[in-house]
Amino acid sequence: MTSTVQQETSVLRVGLAADHGGFAMKQALAEQLRISGYTMVDFGAFQLDSGDDYPDFVIPLAHAVAERQVDRGLALCGSGVGASVTANKVAGVRAALIHDIFSAHQGVEDDDMNILCLGSKVIGPSLAIELVNGFLAARFKGLPRYRRRLSKVAALENARSEA
Repeated sequence: MTSTVQQETSVLRVGLAADHGGFAMKQALAEQLRISGYTMVDFGAFQLDSGDDYPDFVIPLAHAVAERQVDRGLALCGSGVGASVTANKVAGVRAALIHDIFSAHQGVEDDDMNILCLGSKVIGPSLAIELVNGFLAARFKGLPRYRRRLSKVAALENARSEA
């Protein structure tokens, strides 16, 4: 990691959530991010339990991101799909299942993505660390066209909550 990224990381609070499918990767990512100076907030699972369910951990993470109790979130399960679907049910969350480096930072820069979802059975730990580093180092550009698009997404969320 570059020194610029390390200087910025000290202020970011990062929430992590994973079920049994993402448990080992969550533990590895948490350790790497602590070493890099991020403040970690663990939403579980806190022990490996093959019978647990990803919504039990991802929903509290998503609420914490939406309420700005944490700056960004990492949600993991075996494929990343369940974590992504669940996180996006919470208004104010912009979560995406990402397995490539470009999308990890572009999702933040253009779409203000605030939760990165990963599939621990799809990618390995080295790529996961690169994706997370890119996601956490990226900043929303805030250009008028990006804000306009996010306003449309927010309007959809508001309409859904009023229905």
